[in-house]
Amino acid sequence: MSVDHYENFPVASVLLPKRLRRPIEAIYRFARGADDIADEGEAGDAQRLQALAVYGAELERIERGQRPADPAFNELAEVIGEWHLPLQLFRDLLAAFAQDVVKKRYADEAELLDYCRRSANPVGRLLVHLADRASDENLHRSDCICTALQLINFWQDIAIDWEKNRVYLPQSDLARFGIDEAQIAEQRWSAGWAALLDFQTERARRLLLEGAPLVHQLPGRMGWEIRLTVQGGLRILEKIRRVRGDVFRHRPLLGTSDWLLMSGRALFM
Repeated sequence: MSVDHYENFPVASVLLPKRLRRPIEAIYRFARGADDIADEGEAGDAQRLQALAVYGAELERIERGQRPADPAFNELAEVIGEWHLPLQLFRDLLAAFAQDVVKKRYADEAELLDYCRRSANPVGRLLVHLADRASDENLHRSDCICTALQLINFWQDIAIDWEKNRVYLPQSDLARFGIDEAQIAEQRWSAGWAALLDFQTERARRLLLEGAPLVHQLPGRMGWEIRLTVQGGLRILEKIRRVRGDVFRHRPLLGTSDWLLMSGRALFM
């Protein structure tokens, strides 16, 4: 399982409690490895789905209390058992990655949010379980944050996803704002495009703010980790708004000055 993308995941953060780093790294390796199967390399769709099915078979072995066939899953099995993590959350991730292989368009918001429920929300829920704070309210707030972050990533990477023949902007929203896919292909900005991105970023902002009270329910350093995560999402949204949605020429990224600003804002959440 690949471990090449730590820069995008909180496992490297000094804010995380040391005791949680091992289980979080195990979760990350599973998610990153499966995601790479769906996204990377030159394999065909059938090969990708078959490889993801191997991951699913390993989860079945873990659920039955059997030793994984692939030793690379041994640590994950130990972590799931030690921390009593729900296996369904790992299955949801696999379902989302398999969907990415075969589904390239989303009819409406409901379809897109269902994808986020499986592609992003399980990671947040696993972290909440690790913190032993898995109340219904906390899980809902975690879902809001994770869905928002997934949406923000989509709006940040519209051009990158187009190269993979993926459009996460709901087809109903494209029609509502008078945008066709040729405009994405041409990376052509317009007032209608700006209005579409304003609409999408506001949806994500509301979700982030709805989930933000979770930071007060998570203990110590994990709470601070999530504060910075929320502030990072809000900062990316600000950058998208500042360029009126022109993510083709101004893909928003976080720099040193942004981290300083986010750290200051995190103090007052």
